[in-house]
Amino acid sequence: MRPHFPLTRRRARRRMAGALSAALVCTAGLTAVPAAARTPDAPARGPAAPHAPRLPDGLAKTPPMGFNNWNSTHCRAEFNEAMIKGIADLFVEKGLKAAGYEYVNLDDCWAESERDANGKLVPNATRFPNGIKAVADYVHSKGLKFGIYTSAGTRTCAQAMPGALGHEYSDARQFADWGVDYLKYDNCNNQGVDAKQRYITMRDALKATGRPIVYSICEWGENKPWEWAADVGHLWRTTGDISDVWESMVTIFKANAPLARYAGPGHWNDPDMLEVGNGGMTDTEYRSHFSLWSMMAAPLLIGTDLRKATPATYEILGNREILAVDQDALGKQAEVLASEGGRWVLSKPLAGGDRAVALFNETDRPQRIATTAKDAGLPQASGYRLRDLWKHRDTHTGGEIAATVPARGTLVYRVSADRQWPHYPPTVETGTARDPGPVEAGTEARLGTLTRNLGQTPALDVKIGLKGPQGWRVEPVTPTEAAALPPGKTLATAWKFAPPAGTKPGAYELTLTTDYRSTRGQRVTDTLAVPVHAVVPPPAGTSYASDLTPVTATNGWGPVERDTSVGGPQAGDGGPLRIGGVPFAKGLGAHAPSDITYYTGGRCSSFGAQVGVDDETGDRGSVTFEVWADGRRVADSGKLTGTDPAKAVSASVAGASTVRLVVLDGGDGVQYDHADWADAKFGC
Repeated sequence: MRPHFPLTRRRARRRMAGALSAALVCTAGLTAVPAAARTPDAPARGPAAPHAPRLPDGLAKTPPMGFNNWNSTHCRAEFNEAMIKGIADLFVEKGLKAAGYEYVNLDDCWAESERDANGKLVPNATRFPNGIKAVADYVHSKGLKFGIYTSAGTRTCAQAMPGALGHEYSDARQFADWGVDYLKYDNCNNQGVDAKQRYITMRDALKATGRPIVYSICEWGENKPWEWAADVGHLWRTTGDISDVWESMVTIFKANAPLARYAGPGHWNDPDMLEVGNGGMTDTEYRSHFSLWSMMAAPLLIGTDLRKATPATYEILGNREILAVDQDALGKQAEVLASEGGRWVLSKPLAGGDRAVALFNETDRPQRIATTAKDAGLPQASGYRLRDLWKHRDTHTGGEIAATVPARGTLVYRVSADRQWPHYPPTVETGTARDPGPVEAGTEARLGTLTRNLGQTPALDVKIGLKGPQGWRVEPVTPTEAAALPPGKTLATAWKFAPPAGTKPGAYELTLTTDYRSTRGQRVTDTLAVPVHAVVPPPAGTSYASDLTPVTATNGWGPVERDTSVGGPQAGDGGPLRIGGVPFAKGLGAHAPSDITYYTGGRCSSFGAQVGVDDETGDRGSVTFEVWADGRRVADSGKLTGTDPAKAVSASVAGASTVRLVVLDGGDGVQYDHADWADAKFGC
C-alpha cells in the first residue's frame, strides 16, 4: 500500500496491501547488514570512489520518457506480460513512440519471492511465463527500450520479491543479459546501510556490465540526492510517492520546484511518475500536472493503463508542444518567478533563446495571473510572439503576459522576441472583474467582465458574449461590442443573470466568449468558463451539514465524505464515523487541510458539532477545527489528537452569509489527520 499521505512520510515508503497499521517501515530502526555481507558478488577491488565518473555518457541527455505500471496496477494480477506487450504496441499505434516516449518499464512484483539456488532472480511464473528476456525482446522489436525495478534493500517495497542489497553485481549482470535499458532502484528494507554507499555500489555494478542502462535513484529525497547523485545516477526522486489526487500532485510540485539548479542533461530531478488518466483528477488538473512536470524538466513516465485510456488522456500525453518544453536540449528546469495567493509564474529557458512561461492557478476559483516578457528573461523588444501550447495558436504582446486562468488550470506559452510579431493577432485578455459568489436560485446577480488588448496593434470588431445553462437568464447591462480596441485599452461590460427558481444547488458555469479580428483579417475566438454556485439557504429548524450541499469543499486526502470517515483517496471508501470509541450516524469525514463552505444566507443562528480524529487512524494524527462566519473565526477546538475523545464545538453564526468549516494540521504534518465533523448541524 502507498503511504497514507505520501508526501508526509518521513521514514518509509509503504506499498503492501492491508490496514494502515500494517504498512511497512522501510528504513528506520533496522539492523545494519555487516559490511562484508553487503556485496558478496562484487569483484575484488578497492572501495568505490565517492566521485567516480557517471554512467556511460550520452544517456538521459533529456528527461527519460516512457511508461511504468505501478500507478495503475500496483501488484494486482493485471500486471503481466500481456499488459507490457500491449503498452509497447500502443506506443507505436497511438503515436507515443513518435512523440518521444521510449521506455516500457516494469515495477515491483515481477519476480518470485525467493532467489534460485544460484542466487539469481526468478521471473514470476504467473505474470511472466516466458521470462523477462522474452518481454524485453518484444519491446525492443518495436524500436523501444525496456526497464526493470528492484530495491536497494533485502526486499522490495511490496515485500513480494528479493531486493538487490548484497547482490548488486549479480543482479546487474542478470539485467544486462536480459537486455534491460533502465533500472529504477528503490529504497525499502535497506537495513540502515548508508544511502550513498548503496546507490554507488549499484552504479558501479551497472557500469561493470558494459551495457548502457539509465539509472533511476528512487530514495525519495530523504538524503538530498540532488546534492550528491549527479555522478551516481541519471535521475533521482526528490519526494515520496505521488498519488492520484490534486493535493498530492501540488505538494510534490512545491517540493521539487525549488531544486531547479540541480537539474541538467544526464542528471534530473524526478518528482515521480505521471498520474494522467488514472481517474482521480479532472482533465484540467491533469493538464496542470503534465504542464508543471514538463516545465520542471521532469522524467515523463506514463502511469496509466493505456489500454483503457480516453482520447483526452492521449491528447494530454501526446501534446508535442508541451513535450518539446520538457525535452528541450538546453536541459534547464523552470524557475519560479512568483507564487502569491495560489498564483504561480514559472519561466524555463529554451535552446535558441525562447522562454516557456507557465501561469498556474492552484486555487479553486479562476484567477488573473500576470508577468512580463522582461521578468521571464526575454530581451527588450518592440513585440513578442506568444505561442499558446495548449491551444496551438500564435498571438503577439507588447510585453505583458496575462490571463484569467481557470480553477486548478495552467496556461503554457512559448515566448519569443520575434521580429515577425506584427504578423500575429494581438493578445486580448478577458476575465471577470470580481467573483460572482453564491447566487440564490430565482434571484438576480451582477457580473462585470473586462476585455483588454495586450498587443501592439488594434483588435477589431470585438464582440463579448455571456451564456448560462439552459433556462438561466443572462443579459448585458452595458455595451458588448467595440469597433476597435486599441493597444492597452479595456472594454468593460456589466451583466445581470439569474438561475431559475428551483435550480438544484451546486456548481454551474457561465461561458464568456471573446471574438475579434486582427488588422490582417485573422479571426480569434476565446472562451472562458466562469464558475457560479447556485445555492439554497438551509430550511428553518435544525439541518445536518451532511444533508446540505456545500458551496465548495477542499480536502487534503480524497473527497469530503458524508456520514462516513474520509477513508482513502476515492469517494465512498470511508467507514462509520467513530471518535474515541463513540460512533456517530451523521457528520462529515474530512482530512487536514480541509475547507468546507456552506451558504447560510443570513438565516442561521448557530452551528455545532462533535469533532475529533477518527478512530480509523488508531492513536495517530493531530488536527485543529475552526468555524468561520463571513471571514470571522467564531470557534476553535484547539489541538486534538488520535488519543482524544470527541470535543463539542459551537458557534454563533447569526447574520452570516457563508460559514466555513476548516481543519488544520496540528503541527506535526498531515499524515493520518482524518478529521470528523460528527453530528454537525446548523440551527436556522
